[in-house]
Amino acid sequence: MDQLLTGLRAAAEPTRLRILALCWRGELTAGELTRTLGQSQPRVSRHLKLLWEAGLLDRFQEGTWAFFHLPSAGFGADLARTLLAQIPDDDPTIRRDLQRLEMIKEERAARANSYFGENAASWDRIRALHVDEAEVEKALIDLLPPTRIKNLLDIGTGTGRVLQLLDQYVDHGLGLDLSREMLSVARANLADPRYAHCTLRQADMYQLPVEEGSFDLIVLHMVLHFSDQPARVIAEAARALAPGGHFLIVDFAPHSMEELRDEHAHRRLGFARDEVDAWCLKNGLEVVEVRDLDGDPLTVSIWKTRSSQLPSARTAA
Repeated sequence: MDQLLTGLRAAAEPTRLRILALCWRGELTAGELTRTLGQSQPRVSRHLKLLWEAGLLDRFQEGTWAFFHLPSAGFGADLARTLLAQIPDDDPTIRRDLQRLEMIKEERAARANSYFGENAASWDRIRALHVDEAEVEKALIDLLPPTRIKNLLDIGTGTGRVLQLLDQYVDHGLGLDLSREMLSVARANLADPRYAHCTLRQADMYQLPVEEGSFDLIVLHMVLHFSDQPARVIAEAARALAPGGHFLIVDFAPHSMEELRDEHAHRRLGFARDEVDAWCLKNGLEVVEVRDLDGDPLTVSIWKTRSSQLPSARTAA
């Protein structure tokens, strides 16, 4: 009863209802909300604090920016969505807010496209060296576990493509990346309301800011070759994997293209099957299947692994 009353009191104010309606559409900073609402930053910040304390909003810090988003699950998420469902679609105030929000999203997309455009040439060159990306994505979907995924973790999310690809198969998706620029691209790509169940965070793949055993599917897509400690990355992912959960690793098979080190910052020139198998075994991961997709000259390998031990029984790499 107390939790319900606290939530209702927090939401029972016009500006705070407007904030909830906006954050329903995706992650927004206090600055973006200030521009959309046309109110002062201190006033908007006070409203955000009340909504966060009542559990109606999630808040996470990324450098000097704080992002706000409706919770993906729990009492606060249910209450917020129940209240928002009562707001008419043609409410003039909400409609104006969404028009302003669309302008902000277009600006965000323009900045992201600028960054992407500056770097797309190098990414396109790498793509041309291996099997078509559509074939990789098809194989990734084919290797998904048979049951619906509650919590997906995409390590090194980059442009957010894996979250887009798998959105219909998961209840909640979390994408992590260390690069703020890449997260800007991902936020622009995930701006559509159909991705409202996906969130993004800035994080280090060696120190995942997640609880042990909290994800039933983890994807590491074309990330491991950038790592100078790949065994540690796999160990940290295994820590975050729920008992019986699946972990998909997508990366290059061994190759000899030394220029990728200098031109594209690759630390490793692919991975041998035995090497990855050993890292998985050490961390309580059973290798269920390995699929090779032949390209010219690079082959893409996908390891489908599954947790075979309780998180507490896993060993660190």
